[in-house]
Amino acid sequence: MAINNTHVYAEAWTVKLQERLDHPTNWEEICNVEITNDRVIHNPYMSTVPSIQSHTRGTAFTYQTHVNTDDSTTINTSRILPMFIDRGDLAQQTFVKQMDLADLQGQLFQELFESQMLADHASWTDVGITGGVITSGDTTQITVSATNVDDIIRGIKRIIRVANGSKLMSRNGVFIVWRPEDFEVLEAFVQANGFSTADMALKDGTVEGMNYMGVEHYVSNEHTANHLFAGVKNTLHLGIVRDLHGQIVVNQSPTDGNGNLSGIGVEMREDYKYKTWVNFKPLLYDLNVT
Repeated sequence: MAINNTHVYAEAWTVKLQERLDHPTNWEEICNVEITNDRVIHNPYMSTVPSIQSHTRGTAFTYQTHVNTDDSTTINTSRILPMFIDRGDLAQQTFVKQMDLADLQGQLFQELFESQMLADHASWTDVGITGGVITSGDTTQITVSATNVDDIIRGIKRIIRVANGSKLMSRNGVFIVWRPEDFEVLEAFVQANGFSTADMALKDGTVEGMNYMGVEHYVSNEHTANHLFAGVKNTLHLGIVRDLHGQIVVNQSPTDGNGNLSGIGVEMREDYKYKTWVNFKPLLYDLNVT
């Protein structure tokens, strides 16, 4: 007698998940993403730097000391999305419907990574406004407007240069993640200023990720209230566990605590950790805004 087993297309589901997770989003564009099975990541830095000494010919000199300090992070933040599919629903589902569910799981984790990144603003350097000047170390809130959006962009680049980040800025690029209403202000400014850039913005519009004034501009709906994110790209570290990333586990007849359920459980789990390294904190900014 033939046995007719209902099943989920596990391999195709995984491919769809990875396809969604590989889709460019702000966190992937901004962070240094390290996919690894290592639990602890180390990033040692020189906390005491030796200084150059004056010297007279024929005289003794004194060796200068330096101190190396280990900066590390443990990848131990875990999030899971288990989805139950009744066996009757599974039997009547099409392949396309299963791929829709896979796409949903991937989208929800994309949004999780984005919101977790932006929620980490307390780890970055505060930037506010003092006497109309965009200032590092200040928490006074900035009201983003058409009259100061260019000041914000220039101010971020100045703060990076003061923090000796010019070479890294040139190599990696600079970013700002705006709210939709801030990006609209930027759009208006771009369309009202310049010649070729204004013409292009009026003709073709503006898109997320555009480069303007030497900065890449992104948009997110996941900001913590009154906080925007800016800085040098690829300096915020995101560690993700390799063997869990974009994978699923299919459980037959899972239990809900009262007994087994007639169906399958599709589990997607991600273990990860964001980390602002000590030596990169001066190049990552918590923009305090109204």
